[in-house]
Amino acid sequence: DIQYFSSCLFKDNNRHLIKQLQANINFKNLEKMARQKGVIKYVGTLGDIRHFKIKGQEGYFAGMVGGPTGDQVNTAPEFERTRENMNEFGACAKAGKSVRTGLSQVMKQMADSQVTGRLTSIMKKINLEDQTEARGYRKIEITTQRSYLKGFEFDKNSSFNGIFNAPYSLTHGVDRETGDFVVDAFNPANLVNAPSGATHFRLISSLSVVSDFEYNATTNSYDPMDADLNEVNDIQYSAFLDLYAPVPATTVTATLPGGVLPTANVTVLQCIGIEFYQQVGGNYYLFSSGNCLKVEDAF
Repeated sequence: DIQYFSSCLFKDNNRHLIKQLQANINFKNLEKMARQKGVIKYVGTLGDIRHFKIKGQEGYFAGMVGGPTGDQVNTAPEFERTRENMNEFGACAKAGKSVRTGLSQVMKQMADSQVTGRLTSIMKKINLEDQTEARGYRKIEITTQRSYLKGFEFDKNSSFNGIFNAPYSLTHGVDRETGDFVVDAFNPANLVNAPSGATHFRLISSLSVVSDFEYNATTNSYDPMDADLNEVNDIQYSAFLDLYAPVPATTVTATLPGGVLPTANVTVLQCIGIEFYQQVGGNYYLFSSGNCLKVEDAF
């Protein structure tokens, strides 16, 4: 009966056969343990094996059920190193979230599904560079390790310099409150790799502030060292530029709002990007693909 049931799964429109087999095998228990997702693809638990999907990854994954309880992890001496790692990992995730929040206006159309994990990984590298605090309480001192963030692509499958090849330069004010994205006149037909169907594009210049993070014994958590400036941002766009006409010299300037000036405990991320549109009548419709954003500088 089990073999017969398995063969039926490969055939379409065989629900009546499956119902007949429910009398011979404990189908309800099978349904509780694992939920089928298409032909023999399922997520859930089957026996001692847990099957699951990972966002951004193809295929189905499996792992053994079990492990320590929450109380063991939180209190047992043998899990002290685990608690230290968990504490710092949570801080790295928080610092990465500050980067994403500061750019939330453009993140939806610019980032891949794994950007959260990739930013957390960078913050963990920065965290490991701190040699002043005890393990489990090390700072995330971005101001001393800015090079880790320079060149970061928010979509690992879409490189800014692979799409936009026109000459450009970046400048910023001495107080780090303004930043310019300067592009010389160019012909986009030769220097912009646009998705099929696009008629126009816009250039993006942004400044976003991310603070260093340190452990706060009072709150028992990691907090930004400059909470007032953390995630402050400005995102500016060029005009809609025609993909099939020469583009004049263009400067897109971003300025932190409210006249704020960055302090010693924060880093300013200067990001540049490009968005593609299709013009229909007098309206411009944003493409869902081909757009990209990059951390060009951090200061």
